[in-house]
Amino acid sequence: MSLTSGARLGPYEIQSAIGAGGMGEVYKAKDTRLDRSVAIKILPREVSADPDRRARFEREAKTIAGLNHPHICTLHDVGEHDGATFLVMEYLAGETLANRLQKGPLALDHVLTIGTEIAEALSAAHRQGVIHRDLKPGNV
Repeated sequence: MSLTSGARLGPYEIQSAIGAGGMGEVYKAKDTRLDRSVAIKILPREVSADPDRRARFEREAKTIAGLNHPHICTLHDVGEHDGATFLVMEYLAGETLANRLQKGPLALDHVLTIGTEIAEALSAAHRQGVIHRDLKPGNV
């Protein structure tokens, strides 16, 4: 489900595409109720259409919504539009680690800082029973 600028998902107004991958498409949007930028991930239709996968997604969303850590993107909302399920997450401006690494190697102190932040976030998630299944530079 590709969306264009100005499209609406309930109170969310799509502004631009951010990326796409195996777990769906991600867009920058405006939350018109709270006047803030958010990131919206639209899950593949096969996830939304399968009752077992949908139930698993809903359980995971509730668990993730309980996470509160400065290095974990906050889940604000979940919704459905035209049969597609979507997540509304905190929008973080900037580049991914994958994009930064394309510019060349990082300085050791920066590697240690990023590595420590990732480890702290994973530890916090693990304490809540959450295991990140797609940890990669494009998601950092």
